[in-house]
Amino acid sequence: MRTICFYFQVHQPFRLKPYRFFDIGEDHHYWDDFSNRSIMRKVAQKCYLPMNALLLDLIHQYNGAFKVSFSISGTFMDQMQAYAPDVLESFQKLVNTGHVELLNETYSHSLASLKSKDEFKDLVYKHQAKIKELFNGYTPRVFRNTELIYSDEIGAMVSELGYDAMLTEGAKHILGWKSPNYVYVNSIEPKLKILLKNFQLSDDIAFRFGNKSWDDYPLTTEKFINWINAIPNEEETLNLFMDYETFGEHQWAETGIFEFMKHLPEAVFTKTNFSFSTPSEVASKIPPVGKIHVPIPISWADEERDLTAWLGNDLQDEAFDRLYDLEKLVNTIEDEEIQRDWRYLQTSDHFYYMCTKFFSDGDIHSYFSPYDSPYDAFINYMNVLSDFMIRLKEKSGVSVEA
Repeated sequence: MRTICFYFQVHQPFRLKPYRFFDIGEDHHYWDDFSNRSIMRKVAQKCYLPMNALLLDLIHQYNGAFKVSFSISGTFMDQMQAYAPDVLESFQKLVNTGHVELLNETYSHSLASLKSKDEFKDLVYKHQAKIKELFNGYTPRVFRNTELIYSDEIGAMVSELGYDAMLTEGAKHILGWKSPNYVYVNSIEPKLKILLKNFQLSDDIAFRFGNKSWDDYPLTTEKFINWINAIPNEEETLNLFMDYETFGEHQWAETGIFEFMKHLPEAVFTKTNFSFSTPSEVASKIPPVGKIHVPIPISWADEERDLTAWLGNDLQDEAFDRLYDLEKLVNTIEDEEIQRDWRYLQTSDHFYYMCTKFFSDGDIHSYFSPYDSPYDAFINYMNVLSDFMIRLKEKSGVSVEA
């Protein structure tokens, strides 16, 4: 069995509005409703609606032989319900074909796996419940952690939750001479299969497709097929993992990205010995070749494939630690708005905006950030967190250190 596994991350954060020091204690609504709605609608028109329609056509055209998978964050599902019911309906149509797999993640696209096992599990359960609610009782069997963050211990936690497989990055410093094009298992709980992203071929689509200075520009279907055929015959799975916003948002329609995807399945079926599979099919049908040892967490991000995009400087660490210092108190308060804000404040994007990396990685970080600087992102977030602490004190009667 030689197969291609397409996985797409679908996520939008609830962005914070500009929140001044003088708003603390006066304004308890933190979210930029206008930006969140307008960005969702913009990306819906550029990406979600046309790409979902294309995938649906491809699934029907090839009678289900073409398959893809999605991890849809809880914050994205909330925004679909609030701002884009047409997008939700289009995803439901895809899942109803029976040839699209949904994966679990943390509800709020959080970094809880790095800080709190209890909060991590709680957010996973909330995500499970949301998927069941919106997708006719669907129950995922494969897990994708926020930002593809993975370690041996995180994998063991995921295995305890009953998942069959987990996705992560095929980081070079972890693999060494090994290939990402095999199935591996967690080194602590070998029953958990590990699927690794082939970042070279994934990033050729996600990051380099429209880059006219790239040596291999333009990326044609024929060229990509030649690269696929160059994969050694004994390597059984090509895992292409990327943000769904690649299509139409990060790579505009004018680059030819939709035409590329439209013609890729036919080229795979006629010019290679590969098929298409979902992650659960890959995990169940392809025998693992051995354990993958990841003692220190990895992610998809930047050249280092580590955590420094989110927890790499004093600003990020201060905000992250201060947030999770509140966990026990938050869990004593039965208030829907408190719980909602607690979840949304955990979203990894808030910490990504505080990243101070420079050079090529810094360009990527600044592209996604609504702030003028990482320091502005930190100040805005900490102002909001200060108000959140006041609300916790008012609800619980317990003083919270500012």
